[in-house]
Amino acid sequence: MANAVRQIESKALKLSAVERARLAERLISSLDEEPDADAEAQWVLEAERRLEELHTGKVRGRPAANVFRKARSAAFTRATV
Repeated sequence: MANAVRQIESKALKLSAVERARLAERLISSLDEEPDADAEAQWVLEAERRLEELHTGKVRGRPAANVFRKARSAAFTRATV
């Protein structure tokens, strides 16, 4: 078992920074056994609040492609520093 873990770790460390970050996120999220019901309820309230802000014109939306491009650029910049 320990040998298998070492082999996986060795392969994982050869991945790019972005790939390692994605893998780490997936591994960490796999440790959560049950979703936190209170957190889920709070996220629903937050989503409803944000939607209301969009409908009333308090905030303006941005195209998802622009948001994702900026996020990927920031993640790549941090990973290469």
